[in-house]
Amino acid sequence: MELKRVVVTGLGALTPLGNSVTDYWNGLINGVSGAAPITHFDASKFKTQFACEVKGFDPHDIMDRKEARKVDPFVQFAIASTDEAVKDADLDFDKLDRNRIGVIWGSGIGGLRTFTDEVVNFSKGDGTPRFNPFFIPKMLVDIAPGHISMRYGLRGPNFSAVSACASSTNAMIDAFTYIRMGRADIIITGGSEATINEAGIGGFNAMHALSTRNDDPKTASRPFDKDRDGFVSGEGSGAIILESLEHALARGAKIYAEIVGGGMSADAHHITASHPEGLGAKLAMTMAVKDAEMDFSDIDYINVHGTSTPVGDISEAKAIVDLFGEHAYKLNISSTKSMTGHLLGAAGAIEAIAAILTVKNDIVPPTINHFTDDPEIDNRLNFTFNKAQKREVRAALSNTFGFGGHNATVIVKKYLD
Repeated sequence: MELKRVVVTGLGALTPLGNSVTDYWNGLINGVSGAAPITHFDASKFKTQFACEVKGFDPHDIMDRKEARKVDPFVQFAIASTDEAVKDADLDFDKLDRNRIGVIWGSGIGGLRTFTDEVVNFSKGDGTPRFNPFFIPKMLVDIAPGHISMRYGLRGPNFSAVSACASSTNAMIDAFTYIRMGRADIIITGGSEATINEAGIGGFNAMHALSTRNDDPKTASRPFDKDRDGFVSGEGSGAIILESLEHALARGAKIYAEIVGGGMSADAHHITASHPEGLGAKLAMTMAVKDAEMDFSDIDYINVHGTSTPVGDISEAKAIVDLFGEHAYKLNISSTKSMTGHLLGAAGAIEAIAAILTVKNDIVPPTINHFTDDPEIDNRLNFTFNKAQKREVRAALSNTFGFGGHNATVIVKKYLD
């Protein structure tokens, strides 16, 4: 069968750098850190007392108080970014076939705030079960696309991808596949996460996964720096409107970029640590480039997973050098997690948006907080340290890797008619 071309026609973002795509992008290219002391709860007794929180978000701006109480913050975030993306894409659903418009969403954990609150409240009681009647639907990972579909009356494919930190990239690849196979005209895809709470921070602290640089939160996320000591927890949401090219052209939509390939793999190595040789990462990138029918030399920019963990950054850099060869040194590479923190299941969504805007605007966002080269990393690579760089970006590759050894890579390129 002839596969359809798939394009991006709308974007929405709610991030630690700003509550719109414009604010998010401006924060990225200006090298702004979203890290600060935690305000969502009293973190004074925790090993990590800072995070990259969403700031100034009021769910009542997008839903009434009654509805807000029925959904976890990760769903509130999802709806906020989707509303922006739908408006950006100028979608008039009354003039479109709702049966051919779907929602495929990603989240790694879902309603952790809800789960934590309900269990804590029960433990404080006399043992009598008193649970919120919305407890289960509020915490379900798949509930976000359900709410989005109900908000707009969309009856196309509707489900969640759950692969830890690769979730929203997997969701995007699924959406891309459904459209190019002709099973949908438009799919709202992306991801959301809201885990900056006692359970989220405490759990990651117990794993020794988080930075504990409490004296200087803004420089705590240091991908590829010798003194990195773990990732910084982030929260938020990113929404992307994917559409078949023919459908977009027929309705006169603006086009940001084209999605051309996706690759997925497993490390089959360890529940949390990436493969030391980056085998799974190389396989996912290889499959994405092959799927796009491109050469490695066609890629100009990689938005890396780059979490600022001691092992992960080394293995990803090694995978890039091994796979791209000499072309690796012609690439721009950056980890936007140095600014946003790690949004877990939503990371792939906001980082794909960064890649899309890099291709659209020919500006590469930086990897901030670089102070000392790591001798275990090939520093001939251009990590776009500390300052954005202007260059032509024909195509960009975005990597996300998740606990369990899940790897997902998506490729976006300039739209050429």
